[in-house]
Amino acid sequence: MGVPYFPIKTWASRTSGLISGFGKFCVKKKRERRGRNPATGEDMMLEARKVVTFKCSGQLRDKINKSQ
Repeated sequence: MGVPYFPIKTWASRTSGLISGFGKFCVKKKRERRGRNPATGEDMMLEARKVVTFKCSGQLRDKINKSQ
């Protein structure tokens, strides 16, 4: 199974993408939250942002677990 190729421009206009037999990529919104600078310990507000998450398909999970 090769690595899928997704142009960046495709993700800018979508909220999810499905690759049959591989899994699903989703764009989720994270709200603003309080954080801390680990180097200085200073409290700060982290901006709202979008992150990409991945959930593998049952087929992929089964293939991985059978190879153990």
